[in-house]
Amino acid sequence: MTDLDHETAPSPAQQWAEGWRRLLLGTGMLVFPALTAVALAGDVSGAAAVAGYAVVAAFCLCYVLTALALGRDQRQWIKPLLVVMTVLFLAALPFAHGDAFYLATVIVSEIAVLWRTYAARAVTIGTLAALLLPWVVPAWHTGPGGFQALALLFTALTCGAFAEIAATNQALVAARAEVARLASEAERNRIARDLHDLLGHSLTAITVKSRLAQRLAGKDLEHAVAEMAAVETLSRQALSDVRGAVTGYREVSLAGEVARGRELLRAAGVVADLPRAADAVGPEHRELFGWVVREGITNVVRHARAARCSVALTASSVEIRDDGTGGGGAGVGVGGGNGLTGLRERVAAAGGTVEAGPLDPRGWRLLVTVPQSDTDTDSGPGPGSAFEGTT
Repeated sequence: MTDLDHETAPSPAQQWAEGWRRLLLGTGMLVFPALTAVALAGDVSGAAAVAGYAVVAAFCLCYVLTALALGRDQRQWIKPLLVVMTVLFLAALPFAHGDAFYLATVIVSEIAVLWRTYAARAVTIGTLAALLLPWVVPAWHTGPGGFQALALLFTALTCGAFAEIAATNQALVAARAEVARLASEAERNRIARDLHDLLGHSLTAITVKSRLAQRLAGKDLEHAVAEMAAVETLSRQALSDVRGAVTGYREVSLAGEVARGRELLRAAGVVADLPRAADAVGPEHRELFGWVVREGITNVVRHARAARCSVALTASSVEIRDDGTGGGGAGVGVGGGNGLTGLRERVAAAGGTVEAGPLDPRGWRLLVTVPQSDTDTDSGPGPGSAFEGTT
């Protein structure tokens, strides 16, 4: 059983309580046949009384069998049993007269619970019959069956209301289970996307720096040791990022990603034209643009075989260009791999757009644009000003 099943399935105590509630409600309906049996003593005697009691006893037996069929989910027996109960109700009329409609109360209430589509018609017909039939039949010497009609009406309505509440509760439980499933699925997708972005960048940087340290080992040992120390730092940071992604408490800083991107490009031998500051971008877009810079620069190092990479920031856009020949560069193709797919999801959630494609005569361009908020101004640096921070 999954965690979701544990969350939505009722506990044994809840099942026990629900079972007892149903048992009490079901047993309570036997009050109406008991009222009919009591009324028989005042209406008939002798053999007629015995026949009337037998009819009421048979009715109670059918009702119990109906309850058992419901409890065991054997619904194919319910309609035949209700037909038999209806016949027994009609058979009780000559003995119990208007008080036989207490039996009809049980039948109509079951219809209101089990077939809500027909509940209104059943309640209307049953109430009118209980009210008018004792008055219409002269041999019964009674007036309208007002008490029996009211008992049938309110009991059936109450049972129908309980059935509606039960159905609504079941729908709510199902909706809660579906919401929990969708939330769990969304969280898994988030973790998968974040792990791809985080590990893709970190492992690329570790690979590049390890290769650089290997090349420097025979020439500049001190520099090689410094690069390996940076590899250790990157490994620790990657571990911290993975833990943060799994727990959902990690943040991506645009300024930090620009700094890490500059270091990664330097280690890969790529000339970096990166902005010195990220002040042009509003706080609401900095985390998103940080993910764009991370994904874009990581893919430049991985795929572009570029000599130069530039990043341009404005209040509502971030653009990454390279002059590589790798056929993918910052975007890894228009269709994109997992990285660009995850990036498109992040940008779409912010209401923005992603453009990725080749440059003429060579290179690749990744442009992410988001709606400009009311707090954004045109005073920030344009795309060209971001190239002033050449390293």
